[in-house]
Amino acid sequence: MIIHYKNKKIKIPVKKISGFGRTTGLMFKSKTSENLLFEFNKKTIVGIHSIFVFFDFLALWLNEKNEIIEWKIVKPFSFKISPKKSFSKLIEIPLNSQNKKFLNFRR
Repeated sequence: MIIHYKNKKIKIPVKKISGFGRTTGLMFKSKTSENLLFEFNKKTIVGIHSIFVFFDFLALWLNEKNEIIEWKIVKPFSFKISPKKSFSKLIEIPLNSQNKKFLNFRR
């Protein structure tokens, strides 16, 4: 998936999540898990949590054009993480060595 941030294009491998996977996300998974893509039918402002996630991960909230509108490093066992703006997509990226090559986009 190609996403956009500050005039940069970033290619991130993702696994699209639907159904039951939407309720669990990275819960009970290992730090080497795939990057997860959550797509929503309409803009939303729903929060996420990291209960039963045992590692840090990067949450990227995107608009319908795959532009990053907000991002946050999420710590394990956080109760509620919400963006300030509504979004269309969310990517959860485990902070691991496999993802280092595109995690420097924030600079």
